[in-house]
Amino acid sequence: MRDFRSVFLLLTAVAALLLAGCSREPEGISPEQLRQQTHLHGLAFDRADRERIWLATHHGFHVVGVDGLVRQVSEERHDFMGFTPHPADAEMFFASGHPARGGNLGVMVSTDGGKRWEQRSPGVDGPVDFHQLTVSEADPDVLYGAFAGQLQVSRDGGHRWEVQGRAPDGLIALAASSRDPEHLYAATQDGLLLSPDGGQRWRPVHPERRPVSLVVAQDGRLHAFMLGVGLMTAEEASRDWEVVKRGWDERYLLHLAVDPTNPERLVASDDEGRLLLSDNGGRDWSTL
Repeated sequence: MRDFRSVFLLLTAVAALLLAGCSREPEGISPEQLRQQTHLHGLAFDRADRERIWLATHHGFHVVGVDGLVRQVSEERHDFMGFTPHPADAEMFFASGHPARGGNLGVMVSTDGGKRWEQRSPGVDGPVDFHQLTVSEADPDVLYGAFAGQLQVSRDGGHRWEVQGRAPDGLIALAASSRDPEHLYAATQDGLLLSPDGGQRWRPVHPERRPVSLVVAQDGRLHAFMLGVGLMTAEEASRDWEVVKRGWDERYLLHLAVDPTNPERLVASDDEGRLLLSDNGGRDWSTL
């Protein structure tokens, strides 16, 4: 009886250790360690948990957890470019770029929070490599992507694509309007542009013709970073620009996301890959 009890206690202890090991989160790395290993192509707040931040990188898809550590989400080590989250579905993301083995990905979609990705469409004359990809908050079935100097559009959630026209020269980033799916913004090396007809015609939407490194449209508000000016914001309806943060010296922001539950909370990455966080609309920043 004593031997049986000893064996039972031993097996119970081993089972508890195994269960503890299975339930433990995989070990993460710091954002600074990630910066040393790869670079970012996009980021977004997790709509289901605002303390988590999604990161699309040159070497896979990751998440910053509530403990501030970065963990790999997907086993795929793709170069995820053109990353853009669905504006309503917290589990759905779009991306393009390159597979780890080389070539182009076409238009990729994940419907399970970034764990698994599949090609939804090769795009026109694809597989495409959309460095710029955006989905309309006003109509999530409308997506725009730029490839080989052309602007492509899909009106059925990314399944079928057609060429809409030429992409603006010196294109850096695209943002579909959050109020009108036919309105499209472009950050370019020669200023910030607006197309009122889905990319067929373009006109300046800011008087300065300086390089713009990013543009984001969400909940009726625009954010843009103009080199030599700083981080700017405006209501889409008026487009009266306010510079919320000057004094960046030679630094600039490349990617920016707005917390969907709090428009004052922003996350961004700069030209050196550092992750930054602001809790007051971009006036002050701290390193994540």
